[in-house]
Amino acid sequence: MPGKIIHCVVLGEEAEALDAPPYPGELGLRVFANVSREGWTRWLQRLTAIINENGLNTADPRTLELVEKHMKGFFFGEGDYGHLPAGFHAAGAAKK
Repeated sequence: MPGKIIHCVVLGEEAEALDAPPYPGELGLRVFANVSREGWTRWLQRLTAIINENGLNTADPRTLELVEKHMKGFFFGEGDYGHLPAGFHAAGAAKK
């Protein structure tokens, strides 16, 4: 049985919603209301690239602030964050 369907801001189309807010607080509720399962999966892939390319320490509270800025940029186009790090190349992708 399919779950709830929402309009996903990442995919730009209707898709299956998340089961629960994936992040605490107001931002988590906002993501829950606007991001599908597939959209969240795409965010996790982007987050992995951001952490790895910038050498971030996820135990550092400053990293969590930066992650939230990237989330807002990725999902909602707010601010200057959320894009792939400069010079990032996905594993197996040809470098130009």
